[in-house]
Amino acid sequence: MAAEREVLDELQRLRARVPLLSGALAASADGLVLAQDTAGTEAESLAALTAAALGVAVRLTDATGRGSFRELLVRGEQGYVATYAAGSSAVLTLLAEDRINVGRLHLEGRRAGARIGALVDAALDRAATPQPPAEYPRVRPPARPAAPPPPPPAGASPGTPGSLPRRPV
Repeated sequence: MAAEREVLDELQRLRARVPLLSGALAASADGLVLAQDTAGTEAESLAALTAAALGVAVRLTDATGRGSFRELLVRGEQGYVATYAAGSSAVLTLLAEDRINVGRLHLEGRRAGARIGALVDAALDRAATPQPPAEYPRVRPPARPAAPPPPPPAGASPGTPGSLPRRPV
């Protein structure tokens, strides 16, 4: 995907703004890694688990009439795993230490999810728009034929082309 570098930049800026984050991952809703900044965590496994948790969360919000999925927060003994919707087909998963301010986590996670969602959705829109193949040369319109030279003025004597007509002296 063309937006991978921009998404990774966003993840790195997020980790710089929120120092108690220990990892950040952007993935497709079906569990494919788009970009990751997760030292010490296997990104592919985390993306697959996020997709599974997302499936349950979506069904839970539907079954309870709570609308579309927005976010999921799981707290363990040593910290948090927070997942946020990121556009129409991606999610942002953040790993945070137990001492993090959860309000700040949500604020920054929601903002980053919105930015990442916009990047991913724009890249998907560009990919869906058909582009002409690069290997086909551009076709130039045929050249217009040159206009014939104007006829000589009446009474002019034929001479060499490009010379002035001769006048009697």
